[in-house]
Amino acid sequence: MRTISFIKKLVVLGTVGSLLAPYYFYPRLQAAERFEIHFDGMSIPISIKELIDWSKGAEEKNSELASWLNLLGFKERKGLAKFLNTPLVRDKSMARQILRSWSGRKLLDEVSDLILMDEDSSGESVLDTLENLLNEKDEVTTFDLLNALSVKAIHIDLDGWIEVANNWRSELKKQQKLISDLVSINELSVKREGINVLPLEIKETEYELISLTVSHRNEPLNLEVWNPSSRKNDRKNWVLLMPGLGGDRNHFNWLARSLSHNGWSVVVLDHPGSDSLALEELVKGRLPLPGAEVIPDRINDIDSILKAKKSGKIDLAAENVVLMGHSLGALTAILASGVKIDDQLGNRCEKVLDNLSLSNLSSLLQCQLIDITLSDRKGIENLSAIVGMNSFGSFLWQKNLYNQTNIPLFLTGGTFDLVTPSISEQLGLLLSLSSSPLSRVLLIEGASHFSPIRVEGQMYQSKGKDLFNLGESIVGYHPLSVQSLLAFEIISFLEELEENKSISPNTNLTKGDLKFHILDRNIIENLLKLNS
Repeated sequence: MRTISFIKKLVVLGTVGSLLAPYYFYPRLQAAERFEIHFDGMSIPISIKELIDWSKGAEEKNSELASWLNLLGFKERKGLAKFLNTPLVRDKSMARQILRSWSGRKLLDEVSDLILMDEDSSGESVLDTLENLLNEKDEVTTFDLLNALSVKAIHIDLDGWIEVANNWRSELKKQQKLISDLVSINELSVKREGINVLPLEIKETEYELISLTVSHRNEPLNLEVWNPSSRKNDRKNWVLLMPGLGGDRNHFNWLARSLSHNGWSVVVLDHPGSDSLALEELVKGRLPLPGAEVIPDRINDIDSILKAKKSGKIDLAAENVVLMGHSLGALTAILASGVKIDDQLGNRCEKVLDNLSLSNLSSLLQCQLIDITLSDRKGIENLSAIVGMNSFGSFLWQKNLYNQTNIPLFLTGGTFDLVTPSISEQLGLLLSLSSSPLSRVLLIEGASHFSPIRVEGQMYQSKGKDLFNLGESIVGYHPLSVQSLLAFEIISFLEELEENKSISPNTNLTKGDLKFHILDRNIIENLLKLNS
C-alpha cells in the first residue's frame, strides 16, 4: 500500500504541484521562467512574478490567477504551504527501489507525457533530480523536487489530465453498475444453505514442512504438505496453492486446513524473490519492487513440485492436480497450464498504459510481460482445473476461441477490488480464456483484493500484525466472513469437479450477511452487454 501511495503522490505532483511549486517560501530567481498550461487548443503562460505576487497576497491585482488557484483547491495560502511541504518521499531507500523497478519507471514515463520539462517527455530530468535529492535528504517534499528542476518551462497538458480523470470515473461507474445489473437479472434473493465448512478454531489437521532443493534457485523451496487425517478417501485431485506477489504460505493456512479437513491433499509454497521477505527487503531499501520478471521462476517452482510428486519425494495419494492461487499466483497457474499469450499484447498495452487513471493496477504486471520471455509449454499432465482468487490476465488474451482452453476455471473476485477489478479481470478473463462448461466466476459484494489474505491478529481484530498491516478500508467487508464463504464455494466447486458436474449459476445469493453471485459464461456475456 505504501507503494501505491507513493505513485499516487507522483501523479498529484504532476497535476497540481507543477503549477504551484515556486517561490512561496523562497522568492528568488530560479531556472524556470514560466509555466505553460495547455487546454482546449489554448496555451496560457504564467510567469514566476505573477505567482510571487499571489504568494504575497496580491489577489486583487491578479484576480485571474487567484481564480485558477481557487479552482485547484488552494483558496488560502496555508493550504498551498501544507501541500508543498508534505513529504513526497519519506523513505529514500524504498523510493529508490520503486523508481528503479519496471512499474515505477513506466508510471513516471506516462506522467511525463502530460507534464513536459522543456518539451522533454522522457521523464529523465525528473528522475535524475529526484535521485540527486534522495542522495542529499532523508525526506523529499513536493516543493523540494519542483524547486530543484533546472528547466525553463514546465508544460502541463490539462486536456490529458481531464481525459485521465474521465476514464477513471467511467471505470468506477462500470463497477457500480455491475451490481445493479446483477439485481435486475434476478430480483429474488436466495439464501445459500449448507453445513459450516470449517469452524474457525479447528486445528486437528496439521501439515508437514518440506524443504525441496531445485535447480533453478540458489535456495530451496519451503513447502507445507497438508494431508487429510484419514488417507482412506476417494478424492481424485490434490491442490497446489500459491500466494500472490508479496504473499506467503502463512496467509493461506486457513484455506489449506479447510481443504485438507474435507479430504483433499494440499501443497502450499513460498516463492523466493516475490514473497513477504522480498517485500520486506523492498521496504528496507535493499531490493527493487518485484514484478512480472518473477513469473518464469514461479512456473519453474510449479514444475519442480510436480516432478517431486511424481518421483515420490512428496507423498500425495491423488493423481490429478488443481492449481490454485491468489492474484499473481492465479496468473502463474494459468500461464503454467500452457496457454500462450497472443501477439497483440503490445498493441493493447500501448493503449492501456496511456490511461494513468490506473483503475486496474494489474495492467502494469500484465504489460511487463512484453519484455519477458516465457518458454513454450505443452501444458501440465493430469491438470484438472484452475482456481484463481482475485485473478487477472485479461490483457494477455483476445476474446476468441483460438486462445481458449477447455480446462475448468473457477475465478473469484470482489466488488471492492481496484487492483484486479472484477468486471475486466475475472469476468473478462473467463470470456477470453475458458471454453469449459464447468467454468464459473464467484463475485462477492464488498470483498477486496486482500480479503483472502489472513494475517496474524486478524482473527480478533480488523488490523493484521504482519508486514501487510491491512485495515478495514483495504480488506473491505469483514475478511473472515469472506474467507469462510470462499472456502465453502471452492470446496463446492471441487466436489462438482470430482463428479464432472458444473455448479449451477445463480445471482443474488446470501450467506449470513454476505451477498454474492455465481456466474457462468451466458450471464457474464449479458452483464457485459449491459455495461457496454
